[in-house]
Order: sequence, then structure tokens, then C-alpha cells
Amino acid sequence: MATKEQMDRRTFLNKSAALAGGAVLGSSAASYERIPGSNDRISLGHIGIGSRGKELDEIAAMLQKDHNVEMTGVCDLWTVNREAARVENAKLFGRAPRTFATPEEILAEKDIDAILIATPEHSHSPLLKLAVEAGKDVYIEKPMGNVLAEVKAARNAVLSRKHIVQVGTQHRSEPYPKLAHDCIQSGELGDVTKIEIVWNYHGPRLYFEFRLYKEFSGGIADQWMSHAIDLVHWFTKESAPRSAVASGGVFAWHDGRENADTFQALFEYPGGFLVSYATSFGNDSPGSTRYMGKKATLVNIGDEGSPRYQVVEEKGNHEDDSTIDKQRKSRFLLLPNEKAIPPMAIDDMTTGHMANWFECLRTRQQPHSTVEAGFSQSVASIMATEAYWSGKKVYWDAAKEEMVHDNPTTQRAQ
Repeated sequence: MATKEQMDRRTFLNKSAALAGGAVLGSSAASYERIPGSNDRISLGHIGIGSRGKELDEIAAMLQKDHNVEMTGVCDLWTVNREAARVENAKLFGRAPRTFATPEEILAEKDIDAILIATPEHSHSPLLKLAVEAGKDVYIEKPMGNVLAEVKAARNAVLSRKHIVQVGTQHRSEPYPKLAHDCIQSGELGDVTKIEIVWNYHGPRLYFEFRLYKEFSGGIADQWMSHAIDLVHWFTKESAPRSAVASGGVFAWHDGRENADTFQALFEYPGGFLVSYATSFGNDSPGSTRYMGKKATLVNIGDEGSPRYQVVEEKGNHEDDSTIDKQRKSRFLLLPNEKAIPPMAIDDMTTGHMANWFECLRTRQQPHSTVEAGFSQSVASIMATEAYWSGKKVYWDAAKEEMVHDNPTTQRAQ
């Protein structure tokens, strides 16, 4: 259950989104009357109702009246999750959904318009491919996949059709990352040469958590880094790294897990900058992200999702003047007519991303986090995971869309 502080942050962000206007979160519910078929109910089905899946159901329920949606079918291989989802959605939507044991069963239901997928990461891409082939629009949790061939197959299946697919990197639908995106794209920072991301958390995971095991997940790379890299791609208009190296290990929680609890990756991008990403699950030291340009630095103060962005001018250097930091002008990125500094963290229950998907289901426009964006962040996560387990530098051959251990630029020059 969310704490009071988390609820305050959620309320803050959702209200802030309203201040930002339709440019961030799309059209209002009132505008639906101008769209043909806008009054038809959207019938939702849901595959995979674990912890994040339950949250997605709650978010959909928050939007049910304004967007005229209903959860009419739930699917989970585990009977416990399936029955719990039936009971909970009956409370959320006022009517119990049908239950299905397998994805094939729920996807065969012709009256279900759109599918939410919140299964473990190794099944994301195969289920996305199945869903669009069954004629469904899809909201799929991130990463879009962690096996390259499967991610490519899913992306191609979506692009060959007209379905609306929203990947669950929800920060693309939040107002403060939009301000950060516009700041970087305006050129205010100058040429960005380095991006540093540090997010930490102190705590173990449950034994049955799939992200502990490499057969099902890339661990930290899939769980958190996918969010960070997606923002990098959005802010810089890059699509995939040129190369990746990674290191780490099980240093904090010796509980039988396979995936690292302490992890660091370094990427080089074609645009001419480095991205470093680091997470420790054994220490909760405050996180931050720095987009470092030759004119200014954009600092995101806090861990994943923090709305607090500050621009600090680049002026002088410490070698010549040890007090230079005090002389640098700075400002926080604020929404129109906003004076209070945003909080340093939010929870995962903001409604903007799901609302954007619902709107696009009716308008048939592309949502904020497209299948191409999902493909790009998946490539980066897959590269980091491969670099970690192989102990080698990994390159991305953009022309062939292949991950290789030899620099493709060097190979072509020979």
C-alpha cells in the first residue's frame, strides 16, 4: 500500500500534469465527443497480474470513467494470481472479469479490444507478438524484451500492422521529464559529452522474484536501467548505443541469486557522448543524474522518476577558482505559474501514460512510448547484460541490427 508521502507525490505529479496542459498528456476526456466512436466502451484484457500488474489494474480503474474502459478479462498461469485479480477487479470496476489460464485463451476473445501485458520480462516480446497477431492493441511493461531475436520479431509484427502499442516507460508521459527533454533539445546545455546516472536501493528481494535469475531477466539492467536509458534516448534523440561494457556482482545479498545486486554499465553513443549507469542494492545513498554539456549541466536530483531537475551553468573551473560553484547561475525546471520546487521522488502510480494509451486507442495516433522506443531501450539493456556475462565489450551493428564483439566500423574499414 502506498504511504502518505507517496500519495502526496502522486497527487503532486498528477496535478502538475494538468498545469502542463494537453501538450504533455494529450487531449481531455471532453474532447472525445469530437472523435467518431469515442463513446464506445474499451474492453480490456490483462495477461500477467503480479505486483506490477495489480498496479496497472488500479491505474486503469482510476481512468475508467473519463475514458470509458472496463477490465473484462484477466489471465495468469498461477491460480492464486488469477483469482485475486478477478476479486480485485470486481471491486475496481463493479463487475467481475472473465478468467483465463493461458494467453491463447484470452487473445481468442473477439470482444476484448486491448491487452495489458505485465508478465516476467523474458515473455514480454513473445506475448506482444501473439497479441498483435490476434488483432489486439497492447500496453506492455518494460523492457519490451530481453532476447534480441524475439524483440525484433515483436517489433516487426507491430510495424506490419496498425495496432497501438504503448511500452510502459511511463516517464515519457510525465511533465517534468518533458521539460528536461525540451531543455536539452533547445541547446541550452551545449554539446553533451557525458551522462552519469546513479540510482540506489538498500534491500534484498523475495526469493521467488524472477529478476534474481538470468534465465528470466537481465536483473538491474532490465528493471531500472531500461527506464534510465529510455530517457537518455528520448532526451538526445539517439536510438541505440555504439558499444557497451559492464561489470558488477553479488556483493551485498549472498542469498543464491544469479543476477548482480551491484551493477555498472558504460555506453558510447554515435552522437558523441558517454553514458554511465550504476546501481547498488546494498546502499541507499541518494541518487542523481547529470547531463553534462559544454555550456551547462542538467541535474536530475533523486532516483528514478524524480521530478526535480536543475540547470547549472558551466563557468570557469575549480583549478583556477575553488569557489566557482557558488558563482554558477542555476534554476529549477518548473511548470507554468509554478513556484514550489518539485519533490525528489514519485511512485509508479501516475496515470498519464495509461491515459495517453487510452486516448490513442480512440484517435489511432502513436502513443508517447512507441514500439520503436521499446526496441531501442531493449537493445541497450540486452547489450549491457551480454557485456556483463561475457566480460567483453559489446558493439551494436546498426546496419545489420546485430550485437557483436568486434567493432563493426573497424571490420568494414578493413
